[in-house]
Amino acid sequence: MKIAANLSLLFTEQPLHARVVAAAAAGFDGVEIQFPYELPALQLQEALQRAGLPLVLINLPAGDLMSGGAGLAAVPARQAAFDAALQEALTYAAMVRPACVNVLPGRLAEGVSREQALATLVGNLRKTAEAFELLGIRVLVEAINPLDMPGFLINTPAQLDALLRAVDQRNCLAQYDLYHMARQGLDLVTGIELLRGRIGHVQVADCPGRGAPGSGQLDFAAPLAALQRSGYRGWLGAEYRPGEAGTLASLSWLADWRQAGGSS
Repeated sequence: MKIAANLSLLFTEQPLHARVVAAAAAGFDGVEIQFPYELPALQLQEALQRAGLPLVLINLPAGDLMSGGAGLAAVPARQAAFDAALQEALTYAAMVRPACVNVLPGRLAEGVSREQALATLVGNLRKTAEAFELLGIRVLVEAINPLDMPGFLINTPAQLDALLRAVDQRNCLAQYDLYHMARQGLDLVTGIELLRGRIGHVQVADCPGRGAPGSGQLDFAAPLAALQRSGYRGWLGAEYRPGEAGTLASLSWLADWRQAGGSS
């Protein structure tokens, strides 16, 4: 498994296009960016080429989600906004060619039942998977813990499992975030086994604190071994908060993981 730097949280001391080169210099194999749209696609493409790194993952635009709103993907009244976000992501991805695009389910909107929200989400995931399959790009959907993001619609591996079964598209897979599962006290290995064969991307951060691996109490050995047993050969996205000392000071784990074969 190769290791990607999440440039929305790492190397933020620099502008976004410069973070790509910084990630390459630090020894990462690729990069992921939550919402890259502030940077013109041509500039990001040039930065990736200059650094010689692949773009592993971007998110579909999510409206007001990151500022506390419900987002777009599971809100019936925001269908037109979701469709516009999908078109924006398709246009952007056609140039920068990420391996995956992640659709954030969002929060349960006021006045919307869980059943209505899930039905809307399922329809939007199907539409998105069909659109990106034409570009050879996988579509992901992610569970996020409700402690850090109250009201989030999808929290657990079991909910991801049910959602993927309802969507029933070969191009739609789970994004499995070890931090978000550990934050809820869930067994990471059990979740991996439940989603076996349907995990398209994995993200890592320690827990508690969402810092670099080794900064908290999370034992990564068991889930990483479970991923290997499950046949997962995708990426590990380093999506953590590096702390006041900065990204470079937080990277001692990277050499250790390489030595242990984490990026083989």
